[in-house]
Amino acid sequence: MNRNTLILFLFSILMTVSGLASLPPVDRDESRFVQSTKQMVETGDYIDIRLQDVTRYKKPIGIYWLQSAAVALSGEGAEAPIWVYRLVSMLGIALAVVGIGWTGTKLFGADAGLAAGLMMAAIFATAFEGRDAKTDAMLLACCVAAQGALAQVYLAARRKEPVVGHLPWIFWIAQGLGILIKGPVAPLLSLLTAAALFAFERDWRWLLKLKLVRGVAIVLVIVLPWIILISWKSGGAFFQDAIGKDMLNKVAQGEESHGLPPGFYMLTYSLFMWPFGLIAVGAGLQAINRFWDDPRLRFCLAWYIPFWLVFEAIPTKLPHYVMPAYPGMALLIGWLLTLPADKANAPLKRWQTGLWWATAFGVVVVSIGLAAVCIGAPIYFAKTFSWWSIPAAIAALVTGYLAFPRQLQVPLGRIAAIAVGAGITFSLLFGVIAPSLKPIWLSPAIKAAVDANRPCDTTVLASSPYHEPSLVFLIGTNTVLTDVDGVAKHLAADPACALGLAPVKDEQKLNELLAGQGKSAKRLTEIDGLNYSSGDKLALGLYRVTP
Repeated sequence: MNRNTLILFLFSILMTVSGLASLPPVDRDESRFVQSTKQMVETGDYIDIRLQDVTRYKKPIGIYWLQSAAVALSGEGAEAPIWVYRLVSMLGIALAVVGIGWTGTKLFGADAGLAAGLMMAAIFATAFEGRDAKTDAMLLACCVAAQGALAQVYLAARRKEPVVGHLPWIFWIAQGLGILIKGPVAPLLSLLTAAALFAFERDWRWLLKLKLVRGVAIVLVIVLPWIILISWKSGGAFFQDAIGKDMLNKVAQGEESHGLPPGFYMLTYSLFMWPFGLIAVGAGLQAINRFWDDPRLRFCLAWYIPFWLVFEAIPTKLPHYVMPAYPGMALLIGWLLTLPADKANAPLKRWQTGLWWATAFGVVVVSIGLAAVCIGAPIYFAKTFSWWSIPAAIAALVTGYLAFPRQLQVPLGRIAAIAVGAGITFSLLFGVIAPSLKPIWLSPAIKAAVDANRPCDTTVLASSPYHEPSLVFLIGTNTVLTDVDGVAKHLAADPACALGLAPVKDEQKLNELLAGQGKSAKRLTEIDGLNYSSGDKLALGLYRVTP
């Protein structure tokens, strides 16, 4: 392990560690993943995927296995806290950062690799996904490994040099693992890259150096055992749900209220690439002016542009969907460092200058917006001023200022300073400010109330109408998600031990339902807050049958 690799790995870990434990489980996707993993640990069934009693056949098994491994290593079993599950995502981002450093070094030199890695460690997208126990961080690591190997095979072929023996192995193993984590995304990225290169060069023979037959066999060895087992276990239902419903619905129409028109990723680019969005656009525009002369630039642009265009065309849009394309831009920042200043800062074309200034406007808006959120969120949600808001806002503004360069070429020292500034901003925002917004974290407040008022060790909670998966993860898999009638039946069925959660405004209805069985409900405490998933303000009472 060379010095730059160690620097990038440790820097990425340092960028992500704040908030890993202090940030409560996030609804809804993260909590669905970790609850499904928790149930695997509880049941010992590591093939089927379930969320309570419902099958969860949307993503393959890979992330659940990795999270289960983290839980096993923690020694805490099913009671492992949320940060244990998030370790997988933190590691995924760190591996991706190291991988892009490795690729940048092979393509453009050590300084370029370091610059590209620092950028990937310090953008908003990776800062968030590294703290979120889902698929996307580890998927990014697989994509970077596969694309890094593919880039080196491609360049060796262009230079008529022998391909290093381990590169095809890295490519195919990364593809197999990527499929186990999120289905076709990693292969799609590589296929789009290769297709774009073929469109420009009309040459596909370099792909033979990947040893296609052996490679497909490697992928099948990695993927087939679980496919066979889940097909047998689910009776074929996994593929009906994962492909027939989840994937095809996303391609054909906007799924789960996430349908948006083309242009979404362009509009959100400045946020999810903050603070490096403008620097990356400048490097990308210079690369567009020179890609005919340099196959390395063709590869980087083929990595980013086709994948971005495809996901702009797909109706279902979420910000993290295009994250596997971002390393292509990071590499171009490193490349620009290798040019003489006069060439790196050569004038752009008129349309390119307009795009650069539009992106510059985005950097200003996001920098000011992040500073405003750091100050305003505690005041708005928690009705209090947080002194941590001041250094967080200052860090956001200073970082934004540094990320607004006067020239396209940004020295490595300034790139490092921008990355550190972003790290301070994210550490305070995700690690201190967000966890302090108590009114939006209803599930931890409900857990605290249940723990303080639990009448029996075997107490089960029934909840209406608050049905967030974070509640199930924190309270227990057997938590009952129901309506007020269901809460009344639950309390009546186990009057000694059961607890119920219902809106305070429905307390009279709850008592009327219990009165028919000669019982009444006692409100033990009230939990007020905002369900940020739905936007509903809730005043919830915790009830048990009056002794």
